[in-house]
Amino acid sequence: MGLGWSSAEERQPLLRPPSPPPAAQQRRPQPRGAAGGPAVPVPVPVRRLAPAAGRVYGRRWLVLLLFSLLGFSQGLVWNSWGPIQNSARLAFGFSGWDIALLVFWGPIGFVPCFFFMWLMDKKGLRVTVLLTSSLMVLGAGLRCVPVSDLELRKKLIHGGQLLNGLAGPTVMNAAPFLSTTWFSPDERATATAIASLLNYLGCAGAFLVGPLVVPSPNGTSLHLPLVSLSNTEHIKDRIEAVLYAEFGMVSLIFSAALAYFPSRPPFPPSVAAASQRLSYRRSFCRLLSNFRFLMIALAYAIPLGVFSGWSGVLDLILTPVHVSQVDAGWIGFWSIVGGCVVGIAMARFADFIRGMLKFILLLLLSGATLASTWFTLTCLTNVTHLPLTTATLYTSCILLGIFLNSSIPIFFELFVETVYPVPEGITCGVVTFLSNIFMGVLLFFLTFYHTEFSWFNWCLPGSCLLSLLLILCFRESYDRLYLDVVVSV
Repeated sequence: MGLGWSSAEERQPLLRPPSPPPAAQQRRPQPRGAAGGPAVPVPVPVRRLAPAAGRVYGRRWLVLLLFSLLGFSQGLVWNSWGPIQNSARLAFGFSGWDIALLVFWGPIGFVPCFFFMWLMDKKGLRVTVLLTSSLMVLGAGLRCVPVSDLELRKKLIHGGQLLNGLAGPTVMNAAPFLSTTWFSPDERATATAIASLLNYLGCAGAFLVGPLVVPSPNGTSLHLPLVSLSNTEHIKDRIEAVLYAEFGMVSLIFSAALAYFPSRPPFPPSVAAASQRLSYRRSFCRLLSNFRFLMIALAYAIPLGVFSGWSGVLDLILTPVHVSQVDAGWIGFWSIVGGCVVGIAMARFADFIRGMLKFILLLLLSGATLASTWFTLTCLTNVTHLPLTTATLYTSCILLGIFLNSSIPIFFELFVETVYPVPEGITCGVVTFLSNIFMGVLLFFLTFYHTEFSWFNWCLPGSCLLSLLLILCFRESYDRLYLDVVVSV
């Protein structure tokens, strides 16, 4: 289990009080002593009631699938414009500021994050998921409104991106809550990884779908008959085809969730799932006063916020080093896909070998620091004289995406273990809110300093190194795991 247990005093509130003796035993008359003396106490055996065994249901995989598809579509819609920013400029007259703002609506959508956290804590998953998916349907529909006025069309697209951004708090925060509610302790990390990383896989899908369907204005394409023409009207038609397809996919997922998406199973799968959690107000007090939580919250929020903003404008960053829109799309795609595959594998490993979350994070963050430093120095070829080739850019970017994206579910599990019994949605909501603040600040500066990107690239190794140092100083504990494995025995 590792050495990361909390102290006995910290674990005591997690223990159930001893069960009182049955009423019949309490009323049993005591025999009198010799010569009418005082009663001789007879020891009454007290039977401690064992916690009921958890039960899992096969429908948990359907719930996980629907939630994961919702996260996938939200990431796909959010990242629609970055991979095709050159084509979008030509078709809709977007400026560099517009492209950055379209990505910026993602972190702005996290402003009401605490409302969604409260809603999930009080009303459950079903109400929160239905509200989230309805916002996504409305946002995807706004982007498809066929108006001839180009300025009005641009405003509708921005409004649609904002509504899609409002869905971010749920799809990025609720994964640990869903895994605790529906899955047994030896499946929780895997379920958290699938539910959280499918959102990033949707972002990867945008890197593939955009350049595949929409031709680049410089004539670069994937050699398909679909993109043989490269005029403005054809590019606009292809972009609108992508928007309509995304609207249809979001509407289908909303319909499926409306038909079947229960908040919880009839019986909990573990002791932790059935235990009482802290109230909304006490949860925030516990989080803000827990120094260890603040350490790992910053260790997650800074590098993941920087990397998310960097990934959203990857095409914009790679254009000065003469990387085509198609190559930038493939780089972004494989970096996220690799991170999702490795992340799920790492989570499955964490389910088998418990108590190793800190060690896994140290390995991943060390690799991310080296890969980001390699990429940044490669882009400064005039200074470092390192070879700037497609192979080096592919390798460094893909490794960076693998190391950082695969750390997300490990971080989420460590957050919940560290501050249990704070509800999972509130814990992950706070850290993703912090992450989006850092991403928002970075993209805010990008709207003013978008002619030169070396400063943006240097933010990557700096943030990864800072996160690595914070994790090195962190003392891990596993209170939720203690409750499931020790108390339930």
